[in-house]
Amino acid sequence: MTNIPETGRSPRVQIRLVVIQVLVISLLGTLGGRLWYLQIREGDQYAREASGNHVQQVVQPAVRGSILDARGVALADNETRLVVSASRTELMKMKDDGKAVLTKLAGVLGMKPEDVEQKVRLCNAETPQPCWNGSPYQPIPITDEATPRQALQIRERAEDFPGITAEPQALRRYTSPGKANTAQVLGYLSPVTDEEIQQAQDTSSPYLRSDMVGRSGLERQYDKQLRGKAGVTRYEVDKLGRVLGEAEADPAQPGANLVTSIDSRVQRIAEYELNEAMKEARKQHDRNTNRNYEADSGAVVVMEARTGRVVAMASNPTYDPNAWVGGISAKDYATLTGEKSNYPLLNRATQGLSAPGSVFKVIPTAAAIQAGYSFEGPYECSSSYSIGGQVFKNFESQSFGGISLGRALEVSCDTVFYRLSHEEWKRDGGNKPKKKANDWFYKTAHQFGLGEETGIDLPNEVTGRVPDRQWKKDYWTANKDDWCKYGKKDGSYAEKIAYENCLEGNRLRAGDSVNYSIGQGDTLVTPIQMATIYAAISNGGTLYTPTIGKAVISPDGKTVTEIEPKAHGKLPTSKKTLAQIDEALEGVATRGTAAWRFGGWPQDEIPMHAKTGTAEVHGKQTTSWFTTYTKDYAVVMTISQGGTGSGASGPAVRKIYNALYGVSEDGEIDKKKALLPTPQKTLPKVRTDGTIKSPKISKDPAKDRTTPSPDAQATTPQGDPDPQQAGTTPSPENTNRETRRRERRRGGGPGRGPGGGARLRTRHPRRGGRTGTRRTAS
Repeated sequence: MTNIPETGRSPRVQIRLVVIQVLVISLLGTLGGRLWYLQIREGDQYAREASGNHVQQVVQPAVRGSILDARGVALADNETRLVVSASRTELMKMKDDGKAVLTKLAGVLGMKPEDVEQKVRLCNAETPQPCWNGSPYQPIPITDEATPRQALQIRERAEDFPGITAEPQALRRYTSPGKANTAQVLGYLSPVTDEEIQQAQDTSSPYLRSDMVGRSGLERQYDKQLRGKAGVTRYEVDKLGRVLGEAEADPAQPGANLVTSIDSRVQRIAEYELNEAMKEARKQHDRNTNRNYEADSGAVVVMEARTGRVVAMASNPTYDPNAWVGGISAKDYATLTGEKSNYPLLNRATQGLSAPGSVFKVIPTAAAIQAGYSFEGPYECSSSYSIGGQVFKNFESQSFGGISLGRALEVSCDTVFYRLSHEEWKRDGGNKPKKKANDWFYKTAHQFGLGEETGIDLPNEVTGRVPDRQWKKDYWTANKDDWCKYGKKDGSYAEKIAYENCLEGNRLRAGDSVNYSIGQGDTLVTPIQMATIYAAISNGGTLYTPTIGKAVISPDGKTVTEIEPKAHGKLPTSKKTLAQIDEALEGVATRGTAAWRFGGWPQDEIPMHAKTGTAEVHGKQTTSWFTTYTKDYAVVMTISQGGTGSGASGPAVRKIYNALYGVSEDGEIDKKKALLPTPQKTLPKVRTDGTIKSPKISKDPAKDRTTPSPDAQATTPQGDPDPQQAGTTPSPENTNRETRRRERRRGGGPGRGPGGGARLRTRHPRRGGRTGTRRTAS
């Protein structure tokens, strides 16, 4: 007999064979299921994804729309330049991260190697400008000023410059027509960031990595309309990248054109006169500080009184917006953002805050009427007014006796407003206020639009401040811990103030109300707010939302979307009261504190209204304010540390009006010389091809007006021994890009008024109005 089983296989072997069979069947089943999933269920999806493996996209940037003035003159447009760019993705593949290539490129372009390397580094919290804040996958521009010879050299030696391109591109150009800079109004562009791309991907206006976006001014406010839509062409390629054919193409759509209410001629006049006024102010001696005025910044706004449209808006110091085109240099960036240059990127017209001084007095005048006081009075304009142990004086202790509120505006009598505000403070409960205090003086300021944005179509407008009871409480809550920690009852002056504020800083004191009544203390306004208010007084009481954009015109010119003026409120005055205030402000220009600046003005033909103001800022020299209007325009100018209102700003404002209406030195009106005697109502004409007609302008409208205004030879009225004629400091030099390019190739570098008007020396900002006061002119 044999011991071998009939099957020839042991039970153990049979078990193993069964296990193997099960595994094989399972694997075949899994593979089959997966194959079904890929081929049947998800077949279409993977087919689409696979097609992308042999499709390459080429992005064609959209041409950005132009920004035009009210007559069609280009303020910002585009020009074709040779741009040298670097692909950071390609450079990072190299052993030295592309340093050798960039060094070689710097030699061709005539740049320093470190400057080129800084251009391509990515921005982060620890990397200072210059750096690239756009997408790291987008070609980074090194320069937009390459010569044809340099570009040809780079392209012919492509093997020496891997990742480097030299191509013609359409770049932004800020034209400065007639030397009208308009920098803060226009703004500037910079590359889109990855974060912005993510945020906009599901919106109606998504970004591409090649997009440039507005960062400030109109470029930012109207970015969606101006930007257009980039084109994308998709090409089928083989595995070697050779083009087989065009798969799909979405053509680029140019951006729309923005027509503004800015008149480039008036803009140039405004910029020039502001600058000249600041230069002149720096020549004047300040008796209070025993040194010349610094006149470190200023702003002017010219607004259509009946629409709120801005005809001109200048801010000083200013800058050349072309500095941002093609990437900003380290030197330019340091200049634009440094304290030494006093932050020229800031638009002082909408972002500059200051106490308004006496130009604020139209508000307490209206408040007094709302509180039940008579416009006619009489109210005692004494040389001083006492509250407790504190004496608040008028300018040089001047007294006018019993006068009306209108006369108080004309001569800018402070003590009239002291009395009224103090009386209202007591009626509201004084140091123990009523639960529902009327607070007419503060409520009226809010009704005039202060303490909130005007709504102008520019980004980052600031609100200013109305220091009412609620603000006092909020401010005390935010600062009381520091005050209580620092304050000492018998310490230094600052420690005593902190001690007082710790105990009762949340109270609205008598001194607060007195300071507030003449536009001092903690009150803060912007020039655009005051222009809106004085325009409303001119037009009969309507508060218009200031606008610069006037119309958006499609690239083909077939669609014109007008931006209509909008009102956002009414002044809280009756027609009678408004007429009385209007008459008083005319008196300021004819017989009050501004009369010496409007000598010879054709008052019968063009009635002028004005208010002067000189505001004090703790630790600085006085701020000059000059607010004016006619039936057509409101013009407001302010100069920080510039002196008095009529002294520093008055002559410049007069010259702006001379240019607008064509008024000569002797008061004659020459309509041929008038730049804009009535506001521009029509839009520029659009040609059949979509282009917009533009008139010719002179090289410099400011220099064309060589005839001095009457105030240039005006003598100071008797009793004012120290007249201040005019004043401003030069802005940082504004040269266009062509000028700077040529310079590089050559190796070069780029009174005080008379009488009555008064202001109160501001108390220490944390004290609450308990220090003594001293009078100077408005």
